[in-house]
Order: sequence, then C-alpha cells, then structure tokens
Amino acid sequence: MILVRRLARRFQSAHTWIAFGILAPVGMLVVSAIMLLDLRQDAWEKAEQTSQNLLQVIERDIARNIEIIDLSLQGVIENLKLPALANLSPDLRQLILFDRAITAQDMGVILVLDEKGDSILDGQAIPARPVNNFDRDYFQAHKARAGLGLLISRPLLSRLTGARVMVLSRRVDKPDGSFGGVVLGTLKLSYFTRLFDRLGLGSEGAINLYLRDGTRIMRYPYIDSQIGLSIAGSSNLQRFVREGSGSFVAPSARDGVERNYAFTQVATLPLILNVALAVNEIEAEWRAKAIVISAIVVVLCGLTIGLSLLFGRELERRTAMQIELARQSRTDALTGLPNRRRFEEALAALRSDAALATRPFALLAIDADHFKRFNDRYGHAVGDDVLRGLARCLLESIHRPADIVCRVGGEEFVILLQDGDKDEALRIAERVHARVALLSVEAAGIEAGSVTVSIGVATMGAPATDPLAPSDLYSLADAALYEAKANGRNQTRCVERRRGEADRRQASFRLAGA
Repeated sequence: MILVRRLARRFQSAHTWIAFGILAPVGMLVVSAIMLLDLRQDAWEKAEQTSQNLLQVIERDIARNIEIIDLSLQGVIENLKLPALANLSPDLRQLILFDRAITAQDMGVILVLDEKGDSILDGQAIPARPVNNFDRDYFQAHKARAGLGLLISRPLLSRLTGARVMVLSRRVDKPDGSFGGVVLGTLKLSYFTRLFDRLGLGSEGAINLYLRDGTRIMRYPYIDSQIGLSIAGSSNLQRFVREGSGSFVAPSARDGVERNYAFTQVATLPLILNVALAVNEIEAEWRAKAIVISAIVVVLCGLTIGLSLLFGRELERRTAMQIELARQSRTDALTGLPNRRRFEEALAALRSDAALATRPFALLAIDADHFKRFNDRYGHAVGDDVLRGLARCLLESIHRPADIVCRVGGEEFVILLQDGDKDEALRIAERVHARVALLSVEAAGIEAGSVTVSIGVATMGAPATDPLAPSDLYSLADAALYEAKANGRNQTRCVERRRGEADRRQASFRLAGA
C-alpha cells in the first residue's frame, strides 16, 4: 500500500511527466534509427544479390561462348591430322574442318596460320583470305612455347574485318612435334556490348571484363578509349586476382567513384569479371525514404517533447499553486506564523510519528495582556503591528528548528517544544518575557515595557508511554495560562500533573516567574 502511494505521488510529479515526455520520443528516435539501419541493410543485401545474379548470368554466357569457340579450334586441330584431308576437294575439306559455329552472330573468323604466320585455311572463304599475323603476341607465344593451350589475346583490330575482336588461339604441331602454326578464332567485342546492354545498373554502375594481367577487354558503359587499357598495379585488381571471387567497397581506379564490386573469375579462363554498383545509387532509394521518415519522426518527437514540457510547466505551476494554497491554509496571514490548523496537525503527529513518539514535549500557551486596550486606543492597524512584533519576539526566543511557534487565534500564540522538558519550557518562557519587554511601536508611541504577555506551560512525557493524549496538552497549557492571568498577568504558570493523572481538575499550578 505504501509502495502504491509512493508511485501515485511520483506520477503526480511534473518532473516525472516531463521525463516520460522526453524519454518516449527519444525511444521513438532510437527505434526509428534501428528501423532505418535495417532498411539500409536490406538495400545493401538487395544490391549484393543483384550483383551476384548478374555475375552468374554473365559469367555463364561468356564461358559458354568461349567454350564453343575453343571446341571449334580443337576440332580443327584434330581434323588437320587426318591423312586423307589433303586429297579432299576444297569444299569438302572446308566442311570437315569448320563447323557451323563460325556462323554465330558475334563470331569473327577462324583461321589456320602456318609457321610463318600466313593464313592457309579460312573458315569463311575458299581460298583463305591473305593475312599475316606473325607479329601478333599470341603467335609469338605459341611459337616460343608448346603446351600453352588456349590463349586469349588483348583486344585487337581485326586485319580482315577491321572490327575490335578478342582472339582465341591454340598451337598446331607438326607430326614431329615442331611448331606448325596456329589456329585462331575471333570473338567480336560487340558480343559483350550486346550482352551488357540488356542489364540496368544505374548511371554510375559498371561492368568490366579484364585479363588477369589487368588489361581491360570490355567496359560497360562502353568507352572506346578505355578498351585495352591496363589497371595493373591497382589495389582493386590485386584483390580480384588474389581472392578470385567475392565483393568489397572501394573507389574506382578510373573515376574515384566509390562502388560495391562483386567479382569472379570466368570459369577456369584467365578472365576476371566484375559488376560495380555505385554506393550512392545503392542507397539512393533508402536515403530518400530515410529523409522523409526521419523528418516525420523528428517533427512528431519535437511536438511531443514540446507538449510534454508545456504540460510539465503547467503541472509545476499548478503544483506550486497547490503547495502555496496548502501553505497559506496553514499560515497566519498577519504574522506569517503557522496557524491553528498547523498546530493541531503537529499535535496529532506526536503519536503517529515513531521518531516523535519517544520524546517528551512541552507546550507554552501565550496571550497578550490587555490587548483590547491597544486596539481601542490606537486602532486595529497598530494592534496588528503589536501582534507582528509579538510574533518576532516568540521566533527569537526559540533556537531549535524542530520547535514551532503558532498563532492560534486573536492575540493568542503557542510554542510547541519537541524533545523539551519543564526546565527547557521555563527557560523559553523567560526569554519570551525578556524580548517582549523590549517591544515597542514607535509610530504609535508605544514604548518598551508597555506590552506584556501571560504564559501557561504544560509538559508531557514521551507520547508512547504517557497516558495523556497530545490533544489534552493544549487544555492543560491553556488552564495554566488563565491561572497566570488570574494572578496578575505578565507571568508564567506551569501545570503540575499528579503521577499517572491527566485530568486538569487534579492538577496544581506553580508560579514560575513574573
């Protein structure tokens, strides 16, 4: 029950509501930030998946076409070994050596070159179109070394067609194993352009196909000046070659744009393919959503915090007003002292407060002597000045914060001494008489010594053990006060209770000082 009351008091606090009003929007901001980060992660995962899918499709298409050309080259080499081939007519020999692969859309030419580099067989012409490729790098490589297998050249301009091509070649050996020439097939770079054009990568996206030495075979979007250039030595190429496949984010070696690179090796060929998506474009859609969502959340949180602060301020104002009203209801307006209500609450607390219930108490009932004469002679305004002066004298007479001075009505005051016995009460009474004797109101001509008070003192033991009720303490002090007045005023009377008795009729009074 106590816990419930404490919680109720906390929820009535303006600071609690302000804290909730601020913490709730902050929580909304945190949750929104987490959601936006999740959306950003989704955008990146989508981009990664798209890149991997594109890589897979492109890599399979390139590998299949190169495999088809290579199989044609190997078929030519095998058929050249047939003993009867030389005795066949040119048309029949052409049909045996070259299959229909040479008619594919992006297929260039298939040639057989002798050991001097001259064309001796042509898959598209009888007799072979004259051309000499002795100076080509791939020809020199096959001549210098046997067993190289399939070689893929850098982008070249075909001497027969004038088109940009990539040359695939294999060595032809004579029966004795010596160099007998080269069989080659060309793949037009237009094949890659046509393949890549079907893919949408954004304005800053790119697809690149490199040889392992860093030579760019093709780039999308197509830039003619970039074809054949080398990025050898760049950190990106080193990572492509070292890891074989994977993805990473890095700036482009060409334009410095930060991109997400997904890359792979094309089958077992010395080719590296990458799909590069610009980071800005990956996050563009997410960023647009994030800006809108963030703006809405910030505005709503700002409004919530603002309304919470206004509500908290209004609650503080009302709480302060209630506190002030409560204070005023327990304060005497004229003297600023606690009033009778506050005095009665203090008496009621004597038994309920465990800390107070173990201490003795003393009560001084104080009344101004012949106060009506001051009002009749000088007027109520001067009478009020006298009452305010009496209040100051009483406050100056006590020295402990726990002691209470109250105005209980008219010209009557009380002093409640917590943890005070009879001797302490009598000392306080002497101070009151001494300070009141110095009270004067110069504006009305009231000199020091003109104002006197009568005091009645009553004491009780610790409320936990004393049979006297705290409410009866005031009756005893009031009786002692009237005894002081009846015996000439300007004096203190202290009530003496018989042991174990609380009835005032069984009490006797003693003159304590005048």
